[in-house]
Amino acid sequence: MKKPVVLLVALQDEFHVSLNAPHIHVVYTGVGKINATLTTVETIHRLSPELIINFGSAGNVSNCTQGLVEVSKVIQRDMNAEPLAPRGHTPYHAGPHVLESGQQGVICATGDSFVTAHDPWFTRQGVDVVDMELYAIAHVCTQKGMPWRSLKFISDNANDDSSKDWQANVKKGQGLMVNWLQAQKFQS
Repeated sequence: MKKPVVLLVALQDEFHVSLNAPHIHVVYTGVGKINATLTTVETIHRLSPELIINFGSAGNVSNCTQGLVEVSKVIQRDMNAEPLAPRGHTPYHAGPHVLESGQQGVICATGDSFVTAHDPWFTRQGVDVVDMELYAIAHVCTQKGMPWRSLKFISDNANDDSSKDWQANVKKGQGLMVNWLQAQKFQS
């Protein structure tokens, strides 16, 4: 029996398409790192997938990213325990602080806040997009030896208009994601 591929999505507003692929399971995590962590652990335990794919909306902070993008690396933007560790690093954690998908793409910074203003730290770290779940998903997958990938639809420009832009655009990425899924080898 073929192991399933799991598509983890925070909200049904981001992806509510019925896929004609019985081995691709869509699981909703809810918003934020805690919800994403719990759901990822439960999903790995319950389904033992061959791959976890995270899809969702993201804010653009690099002014060069649009549409559907694949994430190559993810960092934590809200872990700030200075002076115990540099921003983005969990103090006393021996594992990696930058998690890599093994794919070419953008750098994502995850945190439990909706970004509405420029942060110079993003530029210093080379961050392209911001979200609220991916680091937690990637961390669990890394700890459990589970391959992961992430695709983000750029819903806003992480500025004063972000909330309004996100609401207007959150549903627009699902068609692009369906097309991406259909082009993948695990689709058949």
